[in-house]
Amino acid sequence: MFSPDIIKLATETLQIARDKGVHLATAESCTGGLIMGALTEIAGSSDVVDRGFITYTNRAKMEALNVTAETLRIGGAVTKETAIAMAEGALEKSSATITVSVTGIAGPDGGSTEKPVGLVHMACANRNGPILHEKHLFGDIGRDKVREKTVIAALKLFQQAMR
Repeated sequence: MFSPDIIKLATETLQIARDKGVHLATAESCTGGLIMGALTEIAGSSDVVDRGFITYTNRAKMEALNVTAETLRIGGAVTKETAIAMAEGALEKSSATITVSVTGIAGPDGGSTEKPVGLVHMACANRNGPILHEKHLFGDIGRDKVREKTVIAALKLFQQAMR
């Protein structure tokens, strides 16, 4: 189901989490649960994986993660601010130590000049560290490829936060 590269990254991410004694959660929009799917593809992941939130709509982001209507009104769902609010909400609503959130435009439609297809904002909230943010411009490379590259980048962001 997942590429060997994603399985390798997910396995490494889980091992680092075990070694550090942390628990992980995700808040996913454009990936629709693929990050959590990659982590839970690995047998035994339940020792460090807490939960995943799939918040595809703005309403879901507000209800499940406490993203404010104001945050969404000001910039929309695909912004640094929304990604950070999603990661913080996942931290607040879970038992995780570290959360990663992703929100973006996977395509093929929905892009604009300001927010093109392939734009993804991701954030990482950590009970014991700073909030991290990354902006990716993967380009209009096809929906599947944007989502795959987002999963890879999110797993790498988890690893960065645990180092």
